[in-house]
Amino acid sequence: MRLSFPLFGRPRSGSTVEWMIVGLGNPGMRYARNRHNVGFHVVDHLAAEAGLCFDERQSHALMARGTVEGVRVALVKPQTYMNLSGKAVGPLVRFYKIPLERLLVVCDDLDLPLGQLRLRLKGGSGGHRGLASVIEHLGSQEFPRLRIGIGRPVGSMTPEAYVLQDFDPAQQAVMEHVYPRAVEAIRTALREGFQTAMNRFN
Repeated sequence: MRLSFPLFGRPRSGSTVEWMIVGLGNPGMRYARNRHNVGFHVVDHLAAEAGLCFDERQSHALMARGTVEGVRVALVKPQTYMNLSGKAVGPLVRFYKIPLERLLVVCDDLDLPLGQLRLRLKGGSGGHRGLASVIEHLGSQEFPRLRIGIGRPVGSMTPEAYVLQDFDPAQQAVMEHVYPRAVEAIRTALREGFQTAMNRFN
């Protein structure tokens, strides 16, 4: 099925990348299963489903390029630390000439209940340092994002400590059902348009 763009119109013909999908996280095994790395896990699941491999390095990022839902995509995992994510994303967006309406950033969200999805066409960082860095380096906040709830810490734990801890076993079990749903939300956005995805998954 060929992609239609009911919201944004068709990309220029000959473009090597039509959509860029960025998962935010921290690189390295130390952080691999942290709550803050939800964005990495979503693009990993999407790549696995589509048979794509993160076998390219460019602009401080790992990339997997290929086709999802008939659309030429670049999946991106910045290899900077979270608060420098824009250092990777900004140059890639400019290099591939990606219109900001076709840049989707996937990240965790403390203010959403565990596992809840929220798609938005634009907006501020909401205190998320990775998003803040992307906004800074793009000079705009008008790009789509998929936020995934990780809940807030209880007791005296700070948010900074909470996001850098692993999900507990019960939470991890919930997230294993959330990642496929997040992937389907992205596929729906590519296949049917972002507005349809928002209506269906928010």
